[in-house]
Amino acid sequence: MAKNLKVNGIIIAESNSGDSDKMLTMLTPNFGKISCTAKGARRTKSQLLAATQVFTFGEYMLFKGGDTYTINSCETIEMFYNLRTDLDKLTYASHITKIINDITTENQNSFHILKLYLNTLYAISETDKDLDFITSVFKMRLMKIIGFAPNVNECVGCKMKENLTAFSFKDNGFKCDACKKQDTGAFNISEATKNAIIYSTKVDSKKIFSFELSDKAQKEFEIVSRLYLNEKLEKEYKLEKLF
Repeated sequence: MAKNLKVNGIIIAESNSGDSDKMLTMLTPNFGKISCTAKGARRTKSQLLAATQVFTFGEYMLFKGGDTYTINSCETIEMFYNLRTDLDKLTYASHITKIINDITTENQNSFHILKLYLNTLYAISETDKDLDFITSVFKMRLMKIIGFAPNVNECVGCKMKENLTAFSFKDNGFKCDACKKQDTGAFNISEATKNAIIYSTKVDSKKIFSFELSDKAQKEFEIVSRLYLNEKLEKEYKLEKLF
């Protein structure tokens, strides 16, 4: 049945259609990832011109007819302008967007994924934090949200809570000195890296980027986050140059 809907959402992909239309992919909290048509959105005087760009978050009025959505109007909430003027920021934002696009589907409750995505885009766009650090936190938190939370409370082998000095990609969590010797793929981590993994998976979502690491610990954290995400999503995500 045809109906009008008001939804908050962010544009995560766009392509041209016809002479002046756009086909868009929007991530919403309640309907998951949906495809939308924006008629005339490429015309210079269109009211939808700004609202239908990638990384635009807004309140959209949609018309749903059958399985298709059409954008009638939008009130822009955030455009993350700095992503469009800084190539490094754009590169990292595009990297996390590719991951978001891959793990979301239609008719999925995407509230927590959308919240993490928006928080991460804000950190990339509006702060001077290291972009590799931001991306690593994003990946580790995302793993928790989609059901791959690592065991950070005890050794995944013997359940001991002390001397947790390695991360096991095979067994999804920390291992102690003894158990890591039986796991050739376990990655040695420092205390600071261990605490970063715990913080990223447990702290309130508004505070996930509110910590700092030494260069050594950050490098370890980057490796764990990247390899863990690639392992669980069964795909190698690389940071790709846009131009």
